[in-house]
Amino acid sequence: MRSIHLRSLIYTALFAGCAVLVSGIHFPVGPTKVFPFQHTVNVLAGIVLGPWYGALAAFLAGIIRISIGTGTIFAIPGGIPGALVVGLMYRVFKSDWVALTEPIGTGPIGATLSALIVAPLIGKTGTWLFFQSAFLASSIPGSIIGLVLVKSLRKVVNLDVCYEGSVKKC
Repeated sequence: MRSIHLRSLIYTALFAGCAVLVSGIHFPVGPTKVFPFQHTVNVLAGIVLGPWYGALAAFLAGIIRISIGTGTIFAIPGGIPGALVVGLMYRVFKSDWVALTEPIGTGPIGATLSALIVAPLIGKTGTWLFFQSAFLASSIPGSIIGLVLVKSLRKVVNLDVCYEGSVKKC
């Protein structure tokens, strides 16, 4: 049991590190820096690790990106819900196509958190529609790239080795 947790934490750190590694590829949109590859990593982490470790990877990537200047505080509500939704949907449906549900978490959920809680907290302005548009412009292509990667990786490796809902854990 202890080795399962440790291996999942190591994979979590690796996914966070991958997101940070390519975080220089972002686009400023108002007070946000949209980053499609975060959503790609969310898809991979949600499917491979499950919702909780996937969300942790998104959180860690967001914190590091904020620290090094390639992200803003909006990386937290813009990333975590997407990984959670993918992980939860994969737990239920066991289909790679759940990769396309990542924008549900990032769009409506992330935009709501950003517009109603985060933006007012830091003195920024932005409507729900603004955040929704910015986040979806990033998460839709990111989730499509994630789906392509998952489908490609399935041909060479077993992606279910660490998933917390799988029969065979790490």
